Amino acid sequence: MEVTITTENFESLRRGAKPLVIDFWATWCGPCRMVAPIISEMAEKYDGLVVVGKCDVEEYEELAAQFGIRNIPTVLFIKGGEVVDKIVGAMGKAKFEEKFEALLA
Repeated sequence: MEVTITTENFESLRRGAKPLVIDFWATWCGPCRMVAPIISEMAEKYDGLVVVGKCDVEEYEELAAQFGIRNIPTVLFIKGGEVVDKIVGAMGKAKFEEKFEALLA
């Protein structure tokens, strides 16, 4: 299940026991809509192992700015509170699976 990342819950999720994946997106973004079903599928597949969240860059500009997000979709992979990997732009399911597996290694 995906969670909505907000300024209120971000720090607790970032410092949580499970790795965190954040999809930075916007409603008007075509590539974001292409990636959304893959992110949803990964959230289901890795439920209980990884927290998967979505952050609307227009609603939470300060979070996007904190990570220097300039292009969307950008998906950050966070482990131990630190960004360990990212994907910028639309990628296929195989690439996302590879990144999720690496996050759990």
